[in-house]
Amino acid sequence: MNIFDYAMQMETESQNYYRNLAEHAANEGLKTIFNMLADEETKHYGFVEKMKMKKADKIPDTTILPDAKAVFQRMAHSENFDFKDEQLELYKKAQDIESKSKEFYLHKIDEVEEKAEKKAFNLLAKQEEKHYWLLQNIIDFVSRPQFWLENAEWYHLDEF
Repeated sequence: MNIFDYAMQMETESQNYYRNLAEHAANEGLKTIFNMLADEETKHYGFVEKMKMKKADKIPDTTILPDAKAVFQRMAHSENFDFKDEQLELYKKAQDIESKSKEFYLHKIDEVEEKAEKKAFNLLAKQEEKHYWLLQNIIDFVSRPQFWLENAEWYHLDEF
């Protein structure tokens, strides 16, 4: 399997994982965020597919962190914070998937030949890092929702 096929498979699996998390999320805000993450993975798939066909121009920008920040701000006024411990493990697994995706893209930079492909893989790695960071915020939130919301200044979801 070549790099592009593997990357597309990886993005499809991530998208499916997030759709499943969204489907089973008890909290509407988290459901929204997981669907946003799934949509991001769909964009990555499409971009890698275009790279494979030598038709890619520019990786789509992501607004995942400011969009998630807005969702968390709306959630601050919600009272539906009934999370189960097993959810944390699912979210940690999603974080592990993002970490592996980031590492994949970083390691494959040396295997692609074109400068544009190297740049694209680097940008994909950075987007996967943003997903990882967002998942860390979800894990922190689920672990201690009231504390997290009461003390959140929302700076932790600003673009970096």
